[in-house]
Amino acid sequence: MSSSIGAECTELKQKYDTCFNKWYSEKFLKGDTTPECEDLFKDYKACVMTQVGRKKLPRTQSIKPNTRSSISQVALKEKQIDTLLADARKEAPFPPPSQSSSNSSS
Repeated sequence: MSSSIGAECTELKQKYDTCFNKWYSEKFLKGDTTPECEDLFKDYKACVMTQVGRKKLPRTQSIKPNTRSSISQVALKEKQIDTLLADARKEAPFPPPSQSSSNSSS
């Protein structure tokens, strides 16, 4: 499991991740959709929002869509995920949206 946005939130994130993964594999996939980890998620989310405020990070709701996309692209490049995505697209490309919608109607 990965760390959280702030060290203060990592333990809460790990507790939530553990709860969610157990619920998902043992209950949700077997048809029981009753949520079980909501309190842990609320605690973790509150911690994250506190860290966002302290670090003066922008909240995505207040970011214009084109800026949000730019931020995502920077994050992908920083983590070198953009290269992995490009390689995956070469190996098993998805058809462009216009092709897939025209193929599904035929």
